[in-house]
Amino acid sequence: MSPPSSSSKHSESGVARLCGSGTSGFLELMIFHPIDTVAKRLMSNQTRLFVPGQAMAIGMANTNKVIFKDAANAAFMKKYASLFPGLGFAAGYKIAQRIYKFGGQPFVNEFLNRHYKKEFHSVFGEKTGKTIMHATAGSFVGIGEIALLPLDVLKIKRQTNPEAFRGRGVMKIVADEGMGLYRGALWTAGRNAPGSFALFGGSAFVKEWIFGLEDYNKATFFQNFCASIGGSVASITVAAPLDVVKTRIQNRNFDNPEGGMNIIRNMIRHEGFGAFFKGLLPKILVVGPKLVFSFTIAQQLIPLFHHKFEEMGVTHIGNTVKTA
Repeated sequence: MSPPSSSSKHSESGVARLCGSGTSGFLELMIFHPIDTVAKRLMSNQTRLFVPGQAMAIGMANTNKVIFKDAANAAFMKKYASLFPGLGFAAGYKIAQRIYKFGGQPFVNEFLNRHYKKEFHSVFGEKTGKTIMHATAGSFVGIGEIALLPLDVLKIKRQTNPEAFRGRGVMKIVADEGMGLYRGALWTAGRNAPGSFALFGGSAFVKEWIFGLEDYNKATFFQNFCASIGGSVASITVAAPLDVVKTRIQNRNFDNPEGGMNIIRNMIRHEGFGAFFKGLLPKILVVGPKLVFSFTIAQQLIPLFHHKFEEMGVTHIGNTVKTA
């Protein structure tokens, strides 16, 4: 997915990036939305599920109630269906997010290459500078992702706090809340900046330092897969503390908001510092593959779409760009 490393190569077209990243977002949504719902509900839970001295069965029952809510005692298919609240918001948010992040990072990286390549290389060296440039481009894109925050807020509330929607349609909520849908924007940016830095930087590191690739578009599926694992695990771990705070800000009722600093104080006071990493293991194990999947698919499909569109004459062959 990343831009080529030589001036003799040409970068992917914008339409290829749009199609490749959009397809990865759509496939991710269809496969992983239920898993995302489970992770969000576990992160939003503020009670102990397994209490020392209590029977394991009680802890499992508590977990079942947190995950499936009103469908906790329903049949399997109803339980499964309960993991799809907010699918409409999720579809809009996830596809837009993947197009923006996976399709947008290469454009920012190209900008940095054109204007700041010498600075990065002089400070970090050629190979490390190339990796840091990819990471920095990802960080900038991650910060800008707050533009999509309202869709994310609506998705999380539907997943974790459906009562917030009772008696109001989507347009009514948007009209009533206005800029309130951007509540937690600074916390989101604070989470996205290091998270996206680690995602794209980790991926570039694996391609550059482990596989020795000069042109990242030449990566095989296995190489893209390994690079995605490296970037995704790093991203999830680095962003975990602020991700918990962000989720708790966003899952509150519209009429009962709570600030991030107050949430942090309450977490430390009542739950301890371990609360900042609640849901980390489930997220790495079940949400991590979601990011690995979509990132791998995007990195595979964008060059594939690019070459196919060139063959079809949709895009022009030979548009060169000098990149790191």
